[in-house]
Amino acid sequence: MNFTSTGPECTTSFGSLILLYLMAAIASACNKTEGSDQSSEIRQEKQWLVDVTDEVGLDFIYEAGATGKYYMPEIVGSGVGLFDYDNDGDLDICLTNGNLLLPDAARGGSLTNRLFRMEANGTLTDVTEASGLGDNGYGMGLAVGDIDNDGDLDIFFTNFGPDRLYLNLGDGTFRDVTEDAGIDIPGWSTSAAFFDFDRDGYLDLYICQYSINNPDAKCYDGVGRPTYCSPKSYRPVNDVLLHNNGDGTFRDVTEEAGLLIKPASGLGVICEDLNNDGWIDMYVANDGYMNHLWINQHDGTFLESAAMMGCAYNLNGKAEASMGMVVMDYDNDLDLDVFITHLKDESNTLYTNDGQAFLDDTNRRGLSISSLALTGFGVAAFDVECDGDLDLVIVNGRVSRRTPHPDSVVGEPWNWLAEPNLFYLNDGDGRFVLNEKRFTQLTQPIEVSRGLAVGDLDGDGDLDLVVTNVGSRARMYRNDAPKQGRWLLVKAVDPRYKRDAYHARLTLSTADRAWVRTINPGSSYQSSIDPRAHFGLGNVDEIESLEVLWPDGLRETFKVECLDCAIVVRRGEGVSSP
Repeated sequence: MNFTSTGPECTTSFGSLILLYLMAAIASACNKTEGSDQSSEIRQEKQWLVDVTDEVGLDFIYEAGATGKYYMPEIVGSGVGLFDYDNDGDLDICLTNGNLLLPDAARGGSLTNRLFRMEANGTLTDVTEASGLGDNGYGMGLAVGDIDNDGDLDIFFTNFGPDRLYLNLGDGTFRDVTEDAGIDIPGWSTSAAFFDFDRDGYLDLYICQYSINNPDAKCYDGVGRPTYCSPKSYRPVNDVLLHNNGDGTFRDVTEEAGLLIKPASGLGVICEDLNNDGWIDMYVANDGYMNHLWINQHDGTFLESAAMMGCAYNLNGKAEASMGMVVMDYDNDLDLDVFITHLKDESNTLYTNDGQAFLDDTNRRGLSISSLALTGFGVAAFDVECDGDLDLVIVNGRVSRRTPHPDSVVGEPWNWLAEPNLFYLNDGDGRFVLNEKRFTQLTQPIEVSRGLAVGDLDGDGDLDLVVTNVGSRARMYRNDAPKQGRWLLVKAVDPRYKRDAYHARLTLSTADRAWVRTINPGSSYQSSIDPRAHFGLGNVDEIESLEVLWPDGLRETFKVECLDCAIVVRRGEGVSSP
């Protein structure tokens, strides 16, 4: 989020940037003309994502505690988590909240994070007080995982100020066990993710650290008005890696893991096996600094390899202001590609995995020009209409003062940061095309969007959305897209640990094609998504096999005997293979 002239260099030459702006202006003019000629048609088009916020009773506003002093944490939150906290079979919703920011304190107000329970009739009940999950830190993001392997999902909150760990007691309540767990992270944390880096069966924790805050920093825009500062106005710091000791405590292994060599301003993290060696790596989105790819060395240490593997910089060799991240196989070649959201003028970036390294393939896939004028945060890749390929949704919101958007639905001071969201449909050949008509309810509420999580909230087999906004309501969108194919939703469980097998890799095969998904809730921006693997299958009548590569290296094949259904596969119950 490099907002002012104090940030890093532009990611393109001046001539290239002018050319891209001209192309974007032409595209925008064409879109406006089309919109004006067909406005009634757009309004009448059946909406594929329907805003059901009021209908379900999602009553939440992220309060950033803006004081008029332009403290940077005010514009970094907020996250959302979709997880089944009470084990009743449906997804509940947890949202982080802000607080009052003071120069010498990170918390101390009355605002708290909120937990909403999904009821059998599809409505939400605020159970924050009863659950004990109302943390009152200055909230940023969250991560969800079963840290003690008891079958109940626990939750870790990242804050501007001390982070907090809450243990699920299995009776609908949580207990703050931060001190008991030996966790002491007092700085400024953003995204976090649970994963088992040493394959001992217990979930470890990676925590992005943004910077050392400087409340006295003052920055101004091009006409001398005060605005939020660039990350380069603050001192970058190293992220934190916590090892789960298996006894309810964690140990800081950042130094011994080799992660102290390149401090940066971390905003997003994806934990996945990105070099296909069976061990989970960490790919970190840094704000204005080169991204980091920490390759697991199988001995508790990691080797930073982003530049070597082609995903440290963009195509022009420049570091970008990276925010949200998603791993996906958009081209159905059975390897994992990476998409990252960025600051305006940089475009978002798609790194295609060629099996050996990554290539910036953004422009060729139709994702460059349309995002140049916007600042992206939360992102998700999912098959909205179940036609067999992954689509993209990105939520946006500026970080520096601009002329307020004329259609903004938020008041001052947030209206000058408000931007429209984006939805791209995959054309089936791995190219993405913006679609306005079917997603107006998502794209037209012009707000300051940050967190985004997807999951099957209503149990109908397609994925719904929850979006958080700074200074305005969080929104829930029900997926009403007409299904253009079959679907399968898979929960992968390791009975030895009584929990979802985070980072199991699932390959679903038919007679003529295959799809790959991973069990990974740590995605998007400061958020946690539905951990189940969703497959849109298109015109498929029969599944030949479902292969699962479990996190400990066991490979098993399962027979799938139904379509348009949700199934559970358990480690040890399939047919093992080399």
